[in-house]
Amino acid sequence: MDKLKITGLVLAGGRGSRMGGVDKGLQPFQGEPLILHALRRLRPQVAAVAISANRHLSAYEVYGVPVWSDPLPGFPGPLAGMLSGLMRAQTPWLLTVPCDAPRFPTDLASRLLRAALEQEAEIALPVTDRPQPAFCLVAASLRDSLDRYLRAGHGKVEAWTQQHRCVHLPYGGLPGDDPLAFANLNTLDELRRLEQGSGPAP
Repeated sequence: MDKLKITGLVLAGGRGSRMGGVDKGLQPFQGEPLILHALRRLRPQVAAVAISANRHLSAYEVYGVPVWSDPLPGFPGPLAGMLSGLMRAQTPWLLTVPCDAPRFPTDLASRLLRAALEQEAEIALPVTDRPQPAFCLVAASLRDSLDRYLRAGHGKVEAWTQQHRCVHLPYGGLPGDDPLAFANLNTLDELRRLEQGSGPAP
């Protein structure tokens, strides 16, 4: 099965500065922490799942999956979480998803992997009105490239993906595609709005 080729990693290692410094993954959404929503949606799509976190590690460990911290200090961003996954994954592919997008597609892994294989790409990203780089399917073979990029002081996801064979997969054109699938939550107000069924933006 295709999912046996993929390790899934939920990115929950940021500072949460736009939420007042709270740990995003532990914030309640529809009565349960955001991290639990992400794990439930991701687990059936992949061979193994883990969490990227740098704070409250014991709180994340209760969900029974590995918790991996950034290999570099100072909260350098989502690429550091991706690198932690590439350093530990035992599969040819790693799929990252952010902890603050509780409605991401339940077929995301299969659609991205299919696009990557068809285009002989090393990276696959979904695109709505813009690329969604936090939802990144990346070949394990790019670990050393990412390590060099981060240690050189860089941190932009798209700038790194542009160095490799990257396919952009349009999302939203199929019946049943959720228009809020990639809505991410940067503030507590946005979280409450999505709970109520509307988009995160006012």
